[in-house]
Amino acid sequence: MSYARCVVSFPGTNYAPLTLEKNENLSEHLTVQNSPVLFGCRTGVCGTCLVVVKGDIPPPSEEEKEVLETLAPGDIRVRLACQLNLTNDIAIALL
Repeated sequence: MSYARCVVSFPGTNYAPLTLEKNENLSEHLTVQNSPVLFGCRTGVCGTCLVVVKGDIPPPSEEEKEVLETLAPGDIRVRLACQLNLTNDIAIALL
């Protein structure tokens, strides 16, 4: 059985791209060893995983929108990495 895959890249870093199954939650796969993204709570309230996303992803949930309005008001490129479900290839950078 073949699965659709998504590539997550980290431009401007020495971290290699990750290839994950489509619809995976990004936070379940990022670690200190494979990503520059830091995590605190992994539930979308602390903001430590704030990133700039380049690529097509689903819109944020209402809960994530509330946090984003506080941490990065008006910047639609900014998301919480712990809340991202992969639907396409993306590039992420620290804010």
